[in-house]
This record gives sequence, C-alpha cells and structure tokens, in this order.
Amino acid sequence: MNVLVLNAGSSTLKFQLISTDPERIEADDDERLARGVIERIGGEAIIKARGPDGQKWYRTAELRSLQEAVDYLLKWFVSEAGPLSSLSDIDAVGHRVVHGGEDFKTSVRVTPEVKEKLEDLIELAPLHNPHNVRGMEAIESLLGAGVPQVAVFDTAFHGSMPQHAYLYAIPYSYYRRYKIRKYGFHGTSHRYVAHRWRQLNHKEQDEGTLITLHLGNGASACAIRDGVSVDTSMGFTPVDGLIMGTRSGSLDPSIPEYIASKEGLSHREVGTLLNKHSGLLGISGLTNDMRELLEEIEEFDDRRAHLAVQMFAYRTRRYIGAYLAALGGAESVVFTGGIGENSAAIRALICQDMEWSGLVLDEERNRSAEGEPTRITTDDSRLHAWVIPTDEEILIARDTVRLVLGMPNPF
Repeated sequence: MNVLVLNAGSSTLKFQLISTDPERIEADDDERLARGVIERIGGEAIIKARGPDGQKWYRTAELRSLQEAVDYLLKWFVSEAGPLSSLSDIDAVGHRVVHGGEDFKTSVRVTPEVKEKLEDLIELAPLHNPHNVRGMEAIESLLGAGVPQVAVFDTAFHGSMPQHAYLYAIPYSYYRRYKIRKYGFHGTSHRYVAHRWRQLNHKEQDEGTLITLHLGNGASACAIRDGVSVDTSMGFTPVDGLIMGTRSGSLDPSIPEYIASKEGLSHREVGTLLNKHSGLLGISGLTNDMRELLEEIEEFDDRRAHLAVQMFAYRTRRYIGAYLAALGGAESVVFTGGIGENSAAIRALICQDMEWSGLVLDEERNRSAEGEPTRITTDDSRLHAWVIPTDEEILIARDTVRLVLGMPNPF
C-alpha cells in the first residue's frame, strides 16, 4: 500500500509517501517514495522535496491556502520528478493530529463523526487541530471520499496514564467541566522509540520499563511501564515540563500574573512570551538552536549560552530521577529527537553524575552514536542508555495500514 502521511500546520505542510503493508511492517522494510515540506503557505511558498531516487527538488509557487498546497503536492507526485504514475496509486492517507483529548486514545479511521469531535477539541489545541482537520478536508476534496484517511494523535499514547498522574491539584470540578488535566504530547515519537527498544532488546509488546526523552526544539520525557505511558512531562499544553527551544517548561504558576502586572501585558501576550520567547532563547538571549549555543560556548565561552545548556541538561536529569522513582527503577533511558539523537555533548551532560542509578556512560559509544540505534552505556551498567532515532511518519503509515485493513488495534 502507498500511504501519504501529512502533518498540516498553519503555514507548513510536511509530507512523506511510504510504501508498506503487513509483511513489510513485520520485516521493518517500509519504503519511502517521497518526502518533503511546503513552507510559507499563504504567499510565495517554498517547496522542498525528495523523490524515489533521492534527488532534491526545490520550487517556489503562490499557494494561498492549505488546499492549494495539497493540490500542488498531488500534482508533483504524478509529474516527471514525482514517484507516482497516477493519483489512484495513493491507497490511504494518515494524518498527524496534535490533540485527541479524552475522546481518542488510539488512532482512528476518519469519519464525519470523528471530524465533528475534532472540531469540538479545537479549543484545546487552537494552533494545531484546525489545520489538521483542514488537511483531511483537502484530501477528501481532491482525492474523493473513497480514499480512506486515518488520524494518529500526539496525545493518544498517554491516554493510559492513571488519574493520579494526569490530574492537577485544583478543584475537581474544573476537570469535570472543562477537562483541565495533563494530556501530554509527542506520544507518537515516544511510542515508536519504545517499540524499537523492545525490538532491540527482544521484549514483547507488554514488557519493559524505560524512560524516553524526546529532545528537540520541543522536548518531553515519558515514563513507560509494560509498553504503556504512565506519566509524561508535557501537560495541559505543550509548554509544561522540560525547557525547550522557545518554551519555558514548568514554572511557578504565579509568575505569569506577576509578569503581566509588571509589564502591563495581556494574558495572550504572556502566553506568547512563555511559548515563543522563553526556553533556550530566553535564557541565552541568542538563539533557540542547541547547535548554535554549543558553537557559542566553544568559540566565545558565552556565559548565558553555558547557562541555557546547563539548565536544559539539569531539568532533563531531574525528570529522569523523578521517573525512576515513579517506575520503581527502569531498564533503560532512551534519547531521541533532534538534540537527543545528534548531540553527544548534551547526552553526556544529562548523564553526568548518574552513576548512583547504575547508568555509566561509555564515552566512545556516545561520541560515535549516529543514525542507528546505539547503546551508549558500559556493558556492566545496571541502567542502560540508548540513542534511538525516532520515525513518527513510519508509525503513522503503519497505523493507517492496520486500520484500513482491519488488523488488530496497533496500541
């Protein structure tokens, strides 16, 4: 089956076209036919793509809406540079959807009823869910209602958290009335790397105790026991938990009100401050890019770049300790995401002074870990650390195949 995987945002459309089926899933032999992104939708858009031969393809075009962007993408698929001879070769479409609320704890086939529920959830993810729904509508308009679509939710993996982990200590009535609770995000990534860790360690679906760290511009930690999420660092919104590129992570809830009173800011402006101008960028005053911060440290020994990096590593290490307590110990810590997969320096800083827990980093393994799953601790460590590249698009494609073919629930 050829599955088109879409991640629709306010001004971007990320995509992959993946050929897979039950046999390929079993053999880990899925094939990427194309991948890329359309950026700056709403004006002169930039299209970056790679076809089946790996050749890069770069264009600009006036694309005023998400529907126009999807239409442009589909036409490229059947062009000379594209991977398909006909649009009828697209068997199904899988969508990354940010928020499934309490309604969706697994991936689901898209139906009119599902879209109606997603509309109801927009107030929980107003920056993301509307665009996810528009992506579904664009596909139906351009490919027809006969092409099956599947929604895969960032929040779904964390639907297994117990109440004592997901509720906040505010009046219970606010949960009953407004569903204010921890939802967690990055679930597709945490679920994928937990699956790969089980494969690598010859574990069954319901085995294993581990802590997964998705570290990138967005960052989150997840405690996983017997294949399911029991706690995660992001909360009601993605701003909670770890320090991120531009998000503050956890902070005293009185701080926003205090800043608003001192600076004369509205609630919306304070929200923008915490989401767009905080984190690594806010601390360093330089950049939200960890690579650039490490370069600043190496070249200029910048004090605030040092501080930002130290705070990022400390907050992450603190979550490892908390989740070791919540799980009663763990077998492994797994690093993934742009920073987690690519920065040996940050991994070393996070694992610093963790010998008490049984985690002893092997410096050479850590330095050489690149592109492939790699254990980066010494052979005699009681708590192992792994680097496992994430692949959310493959998981979305596989869920789509399973649901379209009526196979057992993928969770």
